[in-house]
Amino acid sequence: MGLSAATEIDILATARRKVVGDYVPDSSEPYMNPKQLEFFRNLLVEWKHSILDAAAGTLQQLQDGPIREPDMNDRASSETDWGIELRTRDRQRKLIAKIDSALRRIDEGEYGFCEVTGEPIGLGRLIARPIATMTVEAQEAHERREKISRDD
Repeated sequence: MGLSAATEIDILATARRKVVGDYVPDSSEPYMNPKQLEFFRNLLVEWKHSILDAAAGTLQQLQDGPIREPDMNDRASSETDWGIELRTRDRQRKLIAKIDSALRRIDEGEYGFCEVTGEPIGLGRLIARPIATMTVEAQEAHERREKISRDD
């Protein structure tokens, strides 16, 4: 059917492996130097291409025709699988918007710095989550505020 949850999680890891080559950003270098920015740009672009390739496969399956399972249980299972697949594609569509935003921040010289505090986000966090916009501390504070407002 499309991507399993494990495969979906591995899309970024695959993109990372394609980009890494001989260079991995290191904390001994000046933060967000041109070489690091180019590394993150390539990583984001590769990640986006991987998502778009997976989405093209889903689109092709949808165009191949409707579900034609003779057994009602099999049909229900197939329809549930399609629903999950389409929700996954919707999440990935939103992820592509975040990737595009990160690429814009690279172009504008804002990438790698917290949108709340202005402090460096950190290479480790950006390698793990290249679309991060906040430091770990700012993200945790944001999530606490969200939880409190949800509980009210």
